[in-house]
This record gives sequence, structure tokens and C-alpha cells, in this order.
Amino acid sequence: MTDQPAVTVDGHAIPLLGFGTWNLVPDDARRMVREALRIGYRHIDTAWIYENEAAVGQGLQDAIDEGLVARDEVWLTTKIWVKHFQHDALLRQARESADALGTTPDLLLLHWPKAEPSFEETLAALNAARTQGLTRTIGLSNFPAQEWSRAQSLSEATLVTNQVEYHPYLKLTRLLETARELGSSVTAWSPLAQGKVADDPTLTEIGRAHGKTAAQVTLRWLIQQGVIAIPRSSKKSRAAESFDIFDFALSDEEMDRIHALARPDGRLGDWIDPAFQWDQEW
Repeated sequence: MTDQPAVTVDGHAIPLLGFGTWNLVPDDARRMVREALRIGYRHIDTAWIYENEAAVGQGLQDAIDEGLVARDEVWLTTKIWVKHFQHDALLRQARESADALGTTPDLLLLHWPKAEPSFEETLAALNAARTQGLTRTIGLSNFPAQEWSRAQSLSEATLVTNQVEYHPYLKLTRLLETARELGSSVTAWSPLAQGKVADDPTLTEIGRAHGKTAAQVTLRWLIQQGVIAIPRSSKKSRAAESFDIFDFALSDEEMDRIHALARPDGRLGDWIDPAFQWDQEW
């Protein structure tokens, strides 16, 4: 890994700033993964349901072929889709994802919690994927705290992260506490609130004091909490801007001002199975 902040979970160093590929069509995904790695990102996130795993793998291989990175310098994450949670289906998709990527992913996540099949079956299959060498580590995405704890109780291996929506307008106190209790981590998707942070007066004012944008302040706020952030963009300039956050630090007072932006209606993406509910923070 390059010399940039990382969180270590179960002996694995995961770079705190990654590049997300949600909603990037294959051509953009390949181009932007290669560009992100050129800029300095060493953490790439994709998913089977994004329909761009092959392009992400090609972008990674392009960067390797050009001498921009070595494979072991890059943390690569993908996700098992909810329709593949039965034991054999999960293992089939894990193999399909590895084949599409052209390499074994470093992290394989369950994309959303599902009541059926049982957690016992799905967690056993996810652990089997790890044992069979289809991923180095395993984890979750979009699991509320109670379900996260239950999943970990059923998993032989550490679930190294829970990837969830997190940005200044959303409070995640309980989930962050659960991460600490379990010795795990939180990864933030939609860390810039789908661009809504750009015009926020508080974030803009704090950014002005540091010569940074509101988006850069937001990403800095996340990684200073030890939260992994995975912004995405189809523009090289935006990807470069998001990476330029390692030369300043926010004060405790500035961190608190950003935390105070959270509000009850701050969630932007709510596709959770009706069998579950988000942690109540208000």
C-alpha cells in the first residue's frame, strides 16, 4: 500500500480513502479506475450489481501494465448481490466476480441484509468463499447495528467493515459504536451526500479557512473519524480534488460543527428489506 492513512482490521490495512464506481458505465469505470490509481488512490470499490466488475478489473490491469501500481498495493472490494445469498449461489457469484475482475478481491461484502435465506446459511457461504480463496476478507454492507452484531456472531472470520450511507447529514452513532465493539470498521458510501455538501454554508466556511472545498472538508471529517470514504466521479478533476485531503486537519471544534449538521431526514438511499429497520438515532 502507498503511504496514506489506513485502518487496520484483523491485521489488514484498508486505505481510508477509496474510489467508488457505483453508476459508472463500463467505459467510464475502466477509465476512472486507471485514473484514480494514477492520482494515488489505492482502494477501489465495485459490486456485481453495478455491472462494471470486468471494466474495473481492466482499469486495474491497465494501471499495472503501465507501472502505476502493483496488484498488492491496491485494496479491491466487491459485493454479493441479494439474489445470490443461498449457499451455492453465493459461491457461484464469488467465482464469477473474481473471474470478471481478473483477480481475487481483497474484500467481499453482502450487499444488503436479507431475512431469507437465513443469516446462518449466508454467513456460512461467505466464510466458505474466503476459505476457498475467492476473497481475502469478508464483510457487510447496509446492515443496521443489531444485524451486524448478529452476523458477526455467526461468522468464523472477522467481518472487517460495514459499508453504509454516511455523510454530514446522517447520524451513525450506534453503528460507529458497534464497529468499535466488534473491532471492525465503517465504510461510507455517498460520502458527499450526492453532491449536496458542495453548497453547504458551514462546510464552505470551514473549507475557506483551510483553502479547501466543502467536499474536501467532508472527506477529511470522515477519515479523521477512522471511517473509510469511497467518493465516486466520472471526472478526473473531481477525483483529484477528492484525493487532495492529506495536507490539512480539522480541529475538534470544526469536527463538532460538522457533526451538528445531521438531521432526522438526512438519509438519501433507503432500500433496506422491510424485515429490518435502520438504527434509531433521534
